[in-house]
Amino acid sequence: MPLKHASAVKAHRQSLKHREHNRQLRSRLRSALKSIRAAVDSKDLTAAKSALKETISLIDKMASKGIVHRNAARRYKSRLTARLAARS
Repeated sequence: MPLKHASAVKAHRQSLKHREHNRQLRSRLRSALKSIRAAVDSKDLTAAKSALKETISLIDKMASKGIVHRNAARRYKSRLTARLAARS
């Protein structure tokens, strides 16, 4: 069904842009989580500790933008710090 109103067409265009931007941000977050988990599992604690601060900052940014739910963000941070603490 084609959109008829100019405002609907514009809103659709914006939603596509926002969706793609959000997908990129989510992908960046998932990559950061994977890399820090890999660093912890490979017992590279110095790299993991330095990456933890950046990753937590990224998680907070994603939660504030609504990319991930704030409770999910808290869970990610909690599990990362617990995993790092268990290895050190």
